[in-house]
Parts: sequence; structure tokens; C-alpha cells
Amino acid sequence: MGPDRSTLERLLAGNRRHVESLPDEYFADVQIGQHPTVVAVCCSDSRVSHEGMWGIDRPGGIFTPSNIGNQVWDEDDGERIIDGGVLYPIHHTGTDAVAVVGHTGCGAVTAASHVAAGAEPPGPQGVDKWVDMLVPVVEEALESGLIDADAHDKRVINQLVEYNVGYQARSLCEADEIPDTASVYGFVYDFQGVYGDRPGRTYLVSVDGETDPDALIELVPDGYESTVKSLLYGGEVSTD
Repeated sequence: MGPDRSTLERLLAGNRRHVESLPDEYFADVQIGQHPTVVAVCCSDSRVSHEGMWGIDRPGGIFTPSNIGNQVWDEDDGERIIDGGVLYPIHHTGTDAVAVVGHTGCGAVTAASHVAAGAEPPGPQGVDKWVDMLVPVVEEALESGLIDADAHDKRVINQLVEYNVGYQARSLCEADEIPDTASVYGFVYDFQGVYGDRPGRTYLVSVDGETDPDALIELVPDGYESTVKSLLYGGEVSTD
């Protein structure tokens, strides 16, 4: 089977446009090293623009590891460890902040919730590994009393998404490999109008393990109070 030439052409043409759009000296400051200010652990979903959501238009500003379900860990011989994509910038490039970024309608969280309810993992094995690591998070969420079990499926999934972001962020705060001087933020990227009517906004749901919206509002700069919303701990959000 030969290559899909139409896809290949789109990739090459896109890169040509990218090259032609770059200003002179675009890579001048990062030719021999990088010093990103934050490492953002995102879900590897094509609808989530990892740099675009932050308005990053220069190289070297943000370190962007991604995986299924924006998980901060991996498994090594059965042991759960903090993923190297998170640790590398913190230990080797001077990065002192981590952002865990989930997103509304996450397929990984949806799959994990189905497995927790008794369904078979979606397959193949490389996907099942990441879904299986989310199942205990979903089970804890369902037992926490924070999930509206009687709500419609969309709301339940998005509550689980937010819970997972908080869980992953809390895991980083508790990890020995993460220095106490590092800040840990949790966000939900909303492109479905779940938290508000501005698709593409990131909503702050956790700071250094704190999830209470009133406390988070005290931590954000003036003018950004509306970015603090929660499906778990109160706040005005859409229920459609």
C-alpha cells in the first residue's frame, strides 16, 4: 500500500506555508537551548491546540508533552512513575511551572468511565494501557460524592474530566520528583460551551492542589476572575 499522496501533499504544503510565514531570526533565541516557562500536559486530541490556547507564537515558550487523558504518569515494570515528558523540562531546562490541561468531552475519560461500568476496553493494547490507568481515577471520582450520578451523560463526563485534572495535578504536588518551588495548575479547555459561552477558553480548576473556586479567584490576576469555574465545587456553568 503506497502513501496517501493527498495527505502527504497537505502536510508538505502546510509546512511550506509555515516556513514562508516565519519572520527573520524566528529561532535565534532557541538555536542552542530551550528554557520554557511552563510544561503543559495536554490530552493528545486533535481539537486541542496545545500552543494556540495560550497564544504562543514563538518557539521555546512552552513544553508540550501529551498523551491519552492528559496523564502525568507512566508505568515502568508495573510501577507508576511521573512521566519523563513532565520531568525533563523541570530538571533540565529551568521550568518551574506545570499545567495539567484536560478538555471537555474527553474520549479517554469517557472510555475509562465505560470500563469502570463493566465494558471491555476499547483497544488496541496501546490505547488500553492509558485507559486502564484512568479507571481508578474515575472510580474514585464516582465514589467521592462530587459527581451528579443522575445528571445527563455529557455533564457526568465533563465532571469526570475536571476531577481527573484535579487528580493529576494533586499527584504532581505529592510527587517527590516535583520541587516544592514548582507551581502546579489545573485547567479544562472548553470548546463545547460547557463552562461558558467563549469556546477555546481554559478554565482554572486547580492551583497547587487547591480546588475551591473562592480560593482560586483570590489567586488569579485582576480581570481574570471569570476564568475560574467548576462543575464539581460550584459556580455558574452551562448544564445543556
